[in-house]
Amino acid sequence: MPAAAPPSIPPGATLGILGGGQLGAMFAAAARRMGYRVEAISDVTDCPAARHSDRLHVGSYDDGEFLARVARSLDVVTFEFENVPAAAGRALAAVVPVRPHPDVLFTTQDRAREKAFLVRHGFACAPHRVVRSRDDLHAAVRDLGLPAVLKTAAFGYDGKGQAKLAGPGDVDAAWDVLGAGPDGPRELVLEGWIDFACEISVVAARGLDGRTATFEPSRNAHAHHILDVSSVPAGLPEPVLGAAVQTTEEILAALGVVGVACVEFFVTRDGRVLVNEIAPRTHNSGHLTIEACDTSQFEQQVRAVCGLPLGSPRLLAPAAMANVLGDCWQPAGSGVLREPDWAAALAVPGVRLHLYGKTEPRPGRKMGHLTALADTADEAIERVRLARRLASRA
Repeated sequence: MPAAAPPSIPPGATLGILGGGQLGAMFAAAARRMGYRVEAISDVTDCPAARHSDRLHVGSYDDGEFLARVARSLDVVTFEFENVPAAAGRALAAVVPVRPHPDVLFTTQDRAREKAFLVRHGFACAPHRVVRSRDDLHAAVRDLGLPAVLKTAAFGYDGKGQAKLAGPGDVDAAWDVLGAGPDGPRELVLEGWIDFACEISVVAARGLDGRTATFEPSRNAHAHHILDVSSVPAGLPEPVLGAAVQTTEEILAALGVVGVACVEFFVTRDGRVLVNEIAPRTHNSGHLTIEACDTSQFEQQVRAVCGLPLGSPRLLAPAAMANVLGDCWQPAGSGVLREPDWAAALAVPGVRLHLYGKTEPRPGRKMGHLTALADTADEAIERVRLARRLASRA
């Protein structure tokens, strides 16, 4: 007979969140609304999650004794970002359930391991080569051709840790910047150039029972390698959207995810979907689910890790989300900080504001986001772009 499923974790229990950023803050807000206590684990004191949690534990992610001590007061732990040592998740998992399992974190936090997983399971992705030396890089360029993109295998996000190789003169320069680490050569991944039509992402939740609830794919526009605007519906043919949804659900099953994860895709001009990255957590492109869906991605994360039935991911109305970066506090690169005009932004019909409580606005730093619902995705995009422009007094 199959083993009985672990019992659900009811409201009143204490949930742990590894990481103190805005994703942790929004998870904590959803969990507390449902009657849970939340304790955040962070390596810094001043973090967004601290404002929404019942307790903040501050210590090093490398300190196994600290993590084990914290875990004793928790009923389950999840995480809000992947740039923490996988060993941190394992230290917690020795005491309390961690969902998704730390093995999921280990696979997806490193591009080389993630690509190997995709290839092993037959998921289509960009052609690539793992690079461990300057000679490896030149050999990879000969195999894949130029242009191409060179990325660090670990600890890269929002365009950090990567460089475009447009021509032969870029190859050695990129290695000098990315390949030479303080303790020796870094492991890198060279990806062949994809002339894609657009980028989409699919956020899905998977429960303890293996059931999956998948949000409608969002269409994503980036600026300076940072997500700028996400919108749904994505306005793509059903076969493209269906392939992305099916691939996402198969990836979550193959990884054994319990929780929420996001798969980012390139959509090629001939309609193929290629996996770009896997994020084993809630995702920036899923923020619009707070207003736009029956159940937000953050409530789904709570439900999944607690073994509760997943909520409906049904889209209520076309929606768009625009990131608000620290640049909004420094219009036109003036270098002078001033508070954005939130009143002007919120005068735009249907616009909602979410600020994360970060105290230091810096260019490129995600300080919050704006969401709008409308009759069409294009109208929602226009509203959030207008609201952001008015807020920044541009």
